[in-house]
Amino acid sequence: MRAWNSILVTATTSIRDAVRTIDASSLQIVLVVGENNFLLGTVTDGDIRRGILQGIALDSAVELIMNAKPTVARMDDGRDSILQVMRRKQLHHIPLIDAQGCVTGLETLEELVAPRLRENCVVLMAGGLGSRLSPLTDQCPKPMLKVGGKPLLETILENFIDYGFNRFYISVNYMAEMVTSYFGDGARWGVEIRYLQEDKKLGTAGALSLLPDRPNESFLVMNGDLLTKVNMHHLLDFHTNRGASGTMCVREYDFQVPYGVVQIEDQRITRIDEKPIQKFFVNAGIYVLEPHVLDLIPPGQYFDMPTLFERMIEKEKDTTVFPIREYWLDIGQRADYDRANGEFIQVFQ
Repeated sequence: MRAWNSILVTATTSIRDAVRTIDASSLQIVLVVGENNFLLGTVTDGDIRRGILQGIALDSAVELIMNAKPTVARMDDGRDSILQVMRRKQLHHIPLIDAQGCVTGLETLEELVAPRLRENCVVLMAGGLGSRLSPLTDQCPKPMLKVGGKPLLETILENFIDYGFNRFYISVNYMAEMVTSYFGDGARWGVEIRYLQEDKKLGTAGALSLLPDRPNESFLVMNGDLLTKVNMHHLLDFHTNRGASGTMCVREYDFQVPYGVVQIEDQRITRIDEKPIQKFFVNAGIYVLEPHVLDLIPPGQYFDMPTLFERMIEKEKDTTVFPIREYWLDIGQRADYDRANGEFIQVFQ
């Protein structure tokens, strides 16, 4: 997603100045915003030309010609759904807003169809035993189990490639040769793949201590047993805009208590909630980290990602969460594996 902050104007900005902003940007649009970047409308070259034909002077306020009801999307809307809306409505731009209606980004048709190459590297964790999926994993590491006719890890890789990522590290341990022989150096996909060989289990964060070189910019980490349609552009831009040291993707999890829950105060019943639903945010196994966070990981020791985030909090590093609304499935048990195969064609093809 290209820088969008430079195309923000206020409602009182002159049409002439809006023209200059459009001409100076390759995005061919300006976003009209109010306080806290609340989106008021959009202006394109077409809006300006229509205004001129209506006799509106270029020194007039841009609010006179703006589209006050533009099509918008949320940061956590999936790439495919945004692209579908763009094509159906023949749009080249869709502003992204948060729950309060404030601008958080801008999607363009050009980047969705042919995303620019990302220099950020991606680390995929593929070294787990997958013991809960035994006997399926007795002779095959979990990320190499076939879902939709191909290894789960291949779908993960291709999803990142679709978003323009091309530099990958794969952490391997259990039956590592099955992973390395299948993916090789990544040439078959037109990307670069290198491997982090764990001689012992190091956990989802500990394996990062094996990186041969420190990344120069934000990098992504993802468990190799997930199926998701999360928009990786939105995730990375969300992390960057928040200025966070670490971002954890989270998923809302509902749990219904099967009994009436009694609220008590001083041995008196104050309320009874019959079978209430508890809602939590759970770790979704996808992260964005800044390079300096690697200094918090002890080399050669088991260290998982929740512990790393706890360490960041202790060190007063900025951490944030990115809620996932898109399709997400953790393939931890046989029922999850069967569900993944049943839903794959509908979701990923």
